[in-house]
Amino acid sequence: MRLVAILLIALAAGPAVAADAVVKDGDTLQIAGTTFRLDGIDAPEYDQTCVDDHADPWACGVEARDRLVALIGDRTVTCDDLGPSPAFAKWRAGLCRIAGEGESLNALVVRSGYAVSAKPSLKGRFEADEAAARDQQKGLWRGCFAAPREFRQHVTNGTLLGVSCRGDKDAELRTVLFPDEPTMPPRCAIKGKFAVRARITGNVGVYQLQGCPSYASLTKPSRWFCSEEDAQAAGFRRAYNCRAGTGPR
Repeated sequence: MRLVAILLIALAAGPAVAADAVVKDGDTLQIAGTTFRLDGIDAPEYDQTCVDDHADPWACGVEARDRLVALIGDRTVTCDDLGPSPAFAKWRAGLCRIAGEGESLNALVVRSGYAVSAKPSLKGRFEADEAAARDQQKGLWRGCFAAPREFRQHVTNGTLLGVSCRGDKDAELRTVLFPDEPTMPPRCAIKGKFAVRARITGNVGVYQLQGCPSYASLTKPSRWFCSEEDAQAAGFRRAYNCRAGTGPR
């Protein structure tokens, strides 16, 4: 299946809405009601924080989204539907292209330095593009960041990436990359909390919507989400005391 949409540059805060599509984050597009995860790559989550080359924290997840919007511009994007995404079963895996570009959008994002090559993949990986971005210290590679997969799974002791990851500042860097109180991205008010009890149902945590009984008391969320679809795709389930119809969708 091939879907075509025109995506317009939109650098306003929050997911970038175009006439026919939404750029949800640095590797996720919603076209005609179908959400595509760019296959074989992994960009920072929208609520993820990285450290730049001046040792300052920066909203790399928001920046990765904005870079994808700018990369597409006002050109037509076509996506080959490869089936369910290996890592996000609720979404589709897509191999996408921008009009006028010989390389896939997947490869271009990795080569820009705002995503890494990821496994599993349905149609090839992008290690060479990642190596080129790393060698040229593009995007994320100028600073220090946690692999997006490890950020999602809260693997705080994994290998940090980027040329600015100093061994003598390892503890300080991890405090920034896995904060106790993450900053809420613009217009993304759903709170997620990692919870061992959620694993009984095959999830990694629970989420609370505004208006849910425990929303206000959850003062240190592990994650922030822009929609219930995003929270569920990340492996979080709605809190049992949070009834359907509660809060914004």
